[in-house]
Amino acid sequence: MKHIFIVNTVAGEHSCLNEVKDAIARENEVIDYEIFTPNSAKDNISQIKDYLEAHPDEEVRFYACGGDGTINKVASGIYGYPNASMAVLAYGSGNDYIKYFADLQTFRDVEKVMHGTETKVDIMRVNDRYALNATHFGLDSAVAKTMNKIRRYPIIGGKMCYPIAVFKAFLTGMRTRCTIYADGEKLNDGKICLCTIANGKYVGGSYKCAPRSSNEDGLLEVCIIKPVSRIQFMRLKKSYTNGTHLDNPKFNKYVVYRQARQVVIEGGKGFCVSIDGEILRDEKIVVENNQQAIRFIVPNS
Repeated sequence: MKHIFIVNTVAGEHSCLNEVKDAIARENEVIDYEIFTPNSAKDNISQIKDYLEAHPDEEVRFYACGGDGTINKVASGIYGYPNASMAVLAYGSGNDYIKYFADLQTFRDVEKVMHGTETKVDIMRVNDRYALNATHFGLDSAVAKTMNKIRRYPIIGGKMCYPIAVFKAFLTGMRTRCTIYADGEKLNDGKICLCTIANGKYVGGSYKCAPRSSNEDGLLEVCIIKPVSRIQFMRLKKSYTNGTHLDNPKFNKYVVYRQARQVVIEGGKGFCVSIDGEILRDEKIVVENNQQAIRFIVPNS
Protein backbone atom coordinates (compact mmCIF):
# COMPACT_ATOMS: atom_id res chain seq x y z
CA MET A 1 0.00 0.00 0.00
CA LYS A 2 1.11 3.53 -0.76
CA HIS A 3 0.81 6.06 2.10
CA ILE A 4 0.53 9.74 1.11
CA PHE A 5 0.51 12.44 3.78
CA ILE A 6 -1.31 15.63 2.81
CA VAL A 7 0.17 18.31 5.07
CA ASN A 8 -1.53 21.64 5.51
CA THR A 9 1.52 23.69 6.41
CA VAL A 10 -0.62 26.45 7.95
CA ALA A 11 -3.11 24.33 9.93
CA GLY A 12 -3.54 25.30 13.56
CA GLU A 13 -1.10 27.77 15.07
CA HIS A 14 1.99 26.41 13.32
CA SER A 15 3.02 24.04 10.56
CA CYS A 16 2.74 20.37 11.46
CA LEU A 17 5.20 19.28 8.75
CA ASN A 18 8.03 18.49 11.17
CA GLU A 19 5.67 16.68 13.54
CA VAL A 20 4.47 14.48 10.68
CA LYS A 21 8.03 13.68 9.61
CA ASP A 22 9.03 12.84 13.19
CA ALA A 23 5.97 10.65 13.66
CA ILE A 24 6.71 8.68 10.48
CA ALA A 25 10.33 8.26 11.55
CA ARG A 26 9.23 6.76 14.89
CA GLU A 27 7.02 4.20 13.18
CA ASN A 28 8.59 0.74 13.43
CA GLU A 29 7.13 -0.49 10.17
CA VAL A 30 8.89 0.49 6.94
CA ILE A 31 6.31 2.05 4.65
CA ASP A 32 6.19 3.33 1.08
CA TYR A 33 5.18 6.96 1.50
CA GLU A 34 5.26 10.50 0.12
CA ILE A 35 4.46 13.87 1.66
CA PHE A 36 2.44 16.41 -0.32
CA THR A 37 2.42 20.06 0.78
CA PRO A 38 -0.12 21.73 -1.51
CA ASN A 39 -0.06 25.49 -1.90
CA SER A 40 -3.84 25.90 -1.95
CA ALA A 41 -7.09 24.03 -1.46
CA LYS A 42 -7.42 23.63 -5.23
CA ASP A 43 -3.89 22.22 -5.47
CA ASN A 44 -4.74 19.86 -2.62
CA ILE A 45 -7.63 18.23 -4.46
CA SER A 46 -5.94 18.25 -7.87
CA GLN A 47 -2.76 16.59 -6.51
CA ILE A 48 -4.82 13.76 -5.07
CA LYS A 49 -6.89 13.27 -8.22
CA ASP A 50 -3.83 13.46 -10.49
CA TYR A 51 -2.07 10.78 -8.45
CA LEU A 52 -5.10 8.47 -8.48
CA GLU A 53 -5.62 8.93 -12.21
CA ALA A 54 -1.98 7.97 -12.79
CA HIS A 55 -2.15 4.93 -10.44
CA PRO A 56 -5.59 3.35 -10.94
CA ASP A 57 -4.53 -0.10 -9.75
CA GLU A 58 -2.53 0.94 -6.69
CA GLU A 59 -4.04 0.80 -3.21
CA VAL A 60 -3.48 4.29 -1.76
CA ARG A 61 -4.18 5.75 1.66
CA PHE A 62 -4.17 9.52 2.02
CA TYR A 63 -3.59 11.06 5.45
CA ALA A 64 -5.19 14.45 6.10
CA CYS A 65 -2.64 16.17 8.34
CA GLY A 66 -4.41 19.26 9.58
CA GLY A 67 -7.92 20.25 10.60
CA ASP A 68 -11.42 20.00 9.16
CA GLY A 69 -10.48 21.95 6.02
CA THR A 70 -7.71 19.49 5.16
CA ILE A 71 -9.99 16.54 5.95
CA ASN A 72 -12.60 18.00 3.61
CA LYS A 73 -10.12 18.42 0.77
CA VAL A 74 -8.79 14.87 1.08
CA ALA A 75 -12.32 13.43 1.12
CA SER A 76 -13.23 15.57 -1.91
CA GLY A 77 -10.12 14.36 -3.71
CA ILE A 78 -10.62 10.63 -3.18
CA TYR A 79 -14.39 10.58 -3.78
CA GLY A 80 -15.16 8.29 -6.70
CA TYR A 81 -11.88 6.35 -6.56
CA PRO A 82 -12.42 2.83 -5.16
CA ASN A 83 -8.69 2.20 -4.64
CA ALA A 84 -8.34 5.19 -2.27
CA SER A 85 -8.94 5.45 1.47
CA MET A 86 -8.28 8.23 3.94
CA ALA A 87 -7.05 8.67 7.49
CA VAL A 88 -6.54 11.71 9.70
CA LEU A 89 -3.61 13.02 11.71
CA ALA A 90 -5.29 15.78 13.69
CA TYR A 91 -3.00 18.81 13.75
CA GLY A 92 -5.51 21.55 12.94
CA SER A 93 -7.15 24.20 15.10
CA GLY A 94 -10.55 22.68 14.31
CA ASN A 95 -11.11 18.92 14.42
CA ASP A 96 -14.88 18.57 14.61
CA TYR A 97 -15.37 15.57 12.33
CA ILE A 98 -13.11 13.14 14.17
CA LYS A 99 -14.96 13.72 17.46
CA TYR A 100 -17.59 11.38 16.06
CA PHE A 101 -15.09 8.52 16.51
CA ALA A 102 -12.57 9.27 19.25
CA ASP A 103 -10.64 11.92 21.13
CA LEU A 104 -8.08 14.20 19.53
CA GLN A 105 -5.00 12.46 20.95
CA THR A 106 -6.01 9.12 19.43
CA PHE A 107 -5.93 10.76 16.00
CA ARG A 108 -2.43 12.12 16.68
CA ASP A 109 -0.93 8.69 17.28
CA VAL A 110 0.54 7.60 13.95
CA GLU A 111 0.77 3.94 14.93
CA LYS A 112 -2.87 3.80 16.02
CA VAL A 113 -3.96 5.59 12.86
CA MET A 114 -1.86 3.48 10.48
CA HIS A 115 -3.12 0.25 12.02
CA GLY A 116 -6.71 1.42 12.39
CA THR A 117 -9.90 -0.18 11.18
CA GLU A 118 -11.49 0.77 7.88
CA THR A 119 -15.14 1.82 7.83
CA LYS A 120 -17.28 3.41 5.13
CA VAL A 121 -18.79 6.83 5.79
CA ASP A 122 -21.21 9.17 4.04
CA ILE A 123 -20.21 12.33 2.21
CA MET A 124 -22.59 15.08 1.11
CA ARG A 125 -22.50 16.82 -2.23
CA VAL A 126 -23.16 20.54 -1.86
CA ASN A 127 -23.82 21.95 -5.35
CA ASP A 128 -20.49 21.13 -7.02
CA ARG A 129 -18.51 20.69 -3.80
CA TYR A 130 -18.41 18.14 -0.94
CA ALA A 131 -18.72 18.13 2.84
CA LEU A 132 -17.75 15.27 5.12
CA ASN A 133 -18.86 16.77 8.44
CA ALA A 134 -21.45 19.53 8.08
CA THR A 135 -23.02 22.21 5.94
CA HIS A 136 -24.27 24.98 8.19
CA PHE A 137 -25.48 28.52 7.79
CA GLY A 138 -27.20 31.50 9.35
CA LEU A 139 -25.37 32.39 12.54
CA ASP A 140 -22.84 29.63 11.76
CA SER A 141 -21.85 31.00 8.36
CA ALA A 142 -21.51 34.48 9.88
CA VAL A 143 -19.06 32.91 12.34
CA ALA A 144 -17.18 31.13 9.55
CA LYS A 145 -16.83 34.31 7.48
CA THR A 146 -15.27 36.15 10.40
CA MET A 147 -13.00 33.22 11.26
CA ASN A 148 -11.67 33.04 7.71
CA LYS A 149 -10.77 36.75 7.94
CA ILE A 150 -9.00 36.72 11.31
CA ARG A 151 -7.67 33.18 11.82
CA ARG A 152 -4.09 34.12 10.84
CA TYR A 153 -4.00 37.39 12.75
CA PRO A 154 -1.68 37.61 15.77
CA ILE A 155 -3.33 37.61 19.21
CA ILE A 156 -6.95 37.32 17.93
CA GLY A 157 -6.17 34.32 15.71
CA GLY A 158 -5.55 30.76 16.92
CA LYS A 159 -7.60 29.76 19.94
CA MET A 160 -9.18 33.23 20.25
CA CYS A 161 -10.48 33.16 16.70
CA TYR A 162 -13.70 31.22 17.28
CA PRO A 163 -15.03 33.04 20.38
CA ILE A 164 -14.36 36.40 18.72
CA ALA A 165 -16.20 35.28 15.58
CA VAL A 166 -19.12 34.01 17.68
CA PHE A 167 -19.33 37.32 19.54
CA LYS A 168 -19.44 39.31 16.29
CA ALA A 169 -22.10 37.00 14.82
CA PHE A 170 -24.10 37.29 18.04
CA LEU A 171 -24.24 41.06 17.44
CA THR A 172 -24.90 41.06 13.69
CA GLY A 173 -26.03 37.63 12.40
CA MET A 174 -29.01 36.48 14.45
CA ARG A 175 -31.48 36.39 11.53
CA THR A 176 -30.92 35.02 8.04
CA ARG A 177 -33.45 34.99 5.20
CA CYS A 178 -33.77 31.61 3.47
CA THR A 179 -36.27 28.80 2.91
CA ILE A 180 -35.30 25.19 3.61
CA TYR A 181 -36.82 22.02 2.13
CA ALA A 182 -36.03 18.51 3.41
CA ASP A 183 -37.00 15.82 0.88
CA GLY A 184 -39.54 18.29 -0.49
CA GLU A 185 -41.03 19.33 2.87
CA LYS A 186 -40.87 23.06 3.62
CA LEU A 187 -39.38 23.46 7.10
CA ASN A 188 -39.47 27.19 7.81
CA ASP A 189 -41.24 30.44 7.01
CA GLY A 190 -38.34 32.24 5.36
CA LYS A 191 -36.13 33.15 8.32
CA ILE A 192 -33.78 31.24 10.64
CA CYS A 193 -31.26 31.88 13.36
CA LEU A 194 -29.11 28.96 12.27
CA CYS A 195 -29.29 25.59 10.55
CA THR A 196 -26.94 22.60 10.47
CA ILE A 197 -27.03 19.77 7.94
CA ALA A 198 -24.71 17.15 9.33
CA ASN A 199 -23.19 13.71 8.96
CA GLY A 200 -20.88 14.32 11.90
CA LYS A 201 -21.96 15.36 15.38
CA TYR A 202 -20.02 18.56 16.15
CA VAL A 203 -19.47 22.03 14.73
CA GLY A 204 -17.55 25.00 16.08
CA GLY A 205 -15.20 22.99 18.26
CA SER A 206 -17.66 22.13 21.02
CA TYR A 207 -21.25 22.35 19.78
CA LYS A 208 -22.91 18.93 19.58
CA CYS A 209 -25.35 20.01 16.91
CA ALA A 210 -26.34 16.52 15.67
CA PRO A 211 -26.41 14.11 18.64
CA ARG A 212 -28.47 11.51 16.73
CA SER A 213 -26.22 11.45 13.70
CA SER A 214 -25.04 8.27 12.03
CA ASN A 215 -22.41 8.97 9.39
CA GLU A 216 -23.11 5.77 7.47
CA ASP A 217 -26.93 5.61 7.15
CA GLY A 218 -27.31 7.87 4.10
CA LEU A 219 -29.42 10.35 6.06
CA LEU A 220 -28.60 13.99 6.72
CA GLU A 221 -29.39 15.43 10.14
CA VAL A 222 -31.21 18.73 9.62
CA CYS A 223 -31.56 21.00 12.65
CA ILE A 224 -33.01 24.50 12.44
CA ILE A 225 -33.01 27.00 15.27
CA LYS A 226 -35.80 29.49 14.56
CA PRO A 227 -35.24 33.24 14.98
CA VAL A 228 -34.89 33.91 18.70
CA SER A 229 -33.94 36.83 20.88
CA ARG A 230 -30.41 37.03 22.21
CA ILE A 231 -31.69 36.19 25.69
CA GLN A 232 -33.52 33.11 24.37
CA PHE A 233 -30.42 32.09 22.44
CA MET A 234 -28.27 32.22 25.56
CA ARG A 235 -30.79 29.99 27.35
CA LEU A 236 -30.63 27.53 24.46
CA LYS A 237 -26.85 27.64 24.06
CA LYS A 238 -25.98 25.23 26.88
CA SER A 239 -28.31 22.51 25.56
CA TYR A 240 -27.07 23.08 22.00
CA THR A 241 -23.49 22.70 23.24
CA ASN A 242 -24.01 19.44 25.12
CA GLY A 243 -26.38 17.95 22.53
CA THR A 244 -29.61 17.86 24.56
CA HIS A 245 -31.47 20.49 22.51
CA LEU A 246 -33.48 17.85 20.61
CA ASP A 247 -34.75 16.24 23.82
CA ASN A 248 -35.38 19.31 25.99
CA PRO A 249 -39.13 20.16 25.83
CA LYS A 250 -38.38 23.77 26.81
CA PHE A 251 -36.92 24.33 23.35
CA ASN A 252 -39.47 22.46 21.20
CA LYS A 253 -40.95 25.70 19.86
CA TYR A 254 -37.53 26.94 18.74
CA VAL A 255 -36.13 23.78 17.13
CA VAL A 256 -37.07 22.01 13.87
CA TYR A 257 -35.41 18.64 13.33
CA ARG A 258 -35.62 16.23 10.37
CA GLN A 259 -33.65 13.47 8.70
CA ALA A 260 -33.48 13.64 4.91
CA ARG A 261 -31.56 12.45 1.88
CA GLN A 262 -31.77 15.79 0.09
CA VAL A 263 -31.98 19.35 1.41
CA VAL A 264 -32.64 22.40 -0.76
CA ILE A 265 -31.92 25.90 0.55
CA GLU A 266 -33.25 28.94 -1.28
CA GLY A 267 -31.42 32.06 -0.16
CA GLY A 268 -31.11 35.53 -1.59
CA LYS A 269 -28.36 37.73 -2.91
CA GLY A 270 -25.17 37.22 -0.93
CA PHE A 271 -26.42 34.03 0.73
CA CYS A 272 -23.67 31.67 1.85
CA VAL A 273 -23.14 28.41 3.71
CA SER A 274 -20.15 27.00 5.55
CA ILE A 275 -18.90 23.65 4.19
CA ASP A 276 -16.64 22.10 6.80
CA GLY A 277 -15.51 25.64 7.60
CA GLU A 278 -15.12 26.85 3.99
CA ILE A 279 -17.55 29.39 2.52
CA LEU A 280 -19.78 28.65 -0.50
CA ARG A 281 -21.89 31.48 -1.92
CA ASP A 282 -24.96 30.79 -4.05
CA GLU A 283 -28.62 31.78 -4.06
CA LYS A 284 -29.69 28.11 -4.21
CA ILE A 285 -27.87 25.29 -2.43
CA VAL A 286 -28.69 21.61 -2.98
CA VAL A 287 -27.28 19.12 -0.47
CA GLU A 288 -27.45 15.40 -1.28
CA ASN A 289 -25.96 12.54 0.72
CA ASN A 290 -23.81 9.79 -0.80
CA GLN A 291 -24.07 6.78 1.45
CA GLN A 292 -20.86 5.02 2.55
CA ALA A 293 -18.91 6.56 -0.33
CA ILE A 294 -15.66 7.21 1.56
CA ARG A 295 -13.32 4.57 3.04
CA PHE A 296 -12.26 6.06 6.38
CA ILE A 297 -9.69 4.70 8.84
CA VAL A 298 -10.66 4.76 12.52
CA PRO A 299 -7.60 4.52 14.82
CA ASN A 300 -7.20 1.52 17.09
CA SER A 301 -7.75 3.01 20.55
